[in-house]
Amino acid sequence: MSNSKTLNARLRTADFGSAGSRRLLRNGEIPAVVYGKSEPLHVIVNAHEFEMKRAGFSESTLITLHVDGEKDHSVFVKSYQENLLLRCIHHIDFYEVTAGHTVRTHVRIELEGTPAGCRVGGVLDQVIHEVEIECLPKDLPEVIKADVSALDINEALRIDQIQLPAGVKVHEDPEATVATVRTVKEEPVQSAEDAGEDAAAAPAAADGAETK
Repeated sequence: MSNSKTLNARLRTADFGSAGSRRLLRNGEIPAVVYGKSEPLHVIVNAHEFEMKRAGFSESTLITLHVDGEKDHSVFVKSYQENLLLRCIHHIDFYEVTAGHTVRTHVRIELEGTPAGCRVGGVLDQVIHEVEIECLPKDLPEVIKADVSALDINEALRIDQIQLPAGVKVHEDPEATVATVRTVKEEPVQSAEDAGEDAAAAPAAADGAETK
């Protein structure tokens, strides 16, 4: 299981709507909603704290959301809306998970090792970068590591060949290619003699074109 990360919030009980959201943003806060329970929970997150931590939040990062006056909530960041011109986040959607209930989410695949084929001129190509998995929150990995050190040239690693963490099930085609080692196509090297013949033929071709 990935280490649980934390984020602070407070309940949003009034001043809803676009005007209220703009006031929050001007005060350095972000309106957010926690989904996953019977009723959505409206909260407010400190913009500076979220900006400082969001690089470490992926779709598979389990976050402990501390809400003032409420119990802690175990959530994922499902999505957030960003104003690229103003360089600010103006809304966040969290999804709450429940202990003992499985969750489905996407997890990044991280390749490990140097393929045997790369030592003799091959090139490693990662085809699939993330997979959809299902597991209990306590078993959730932040990344799935795939060992490619045994791959030779023209060999591939499939999804069903990845060693998965305990309790994790993958919802993908088991025969899908995750990574492959391919050869590098080289351009034929022209000899000095061939180069001289090509250079001599060029003026002759040009002269022939002028006499037509």
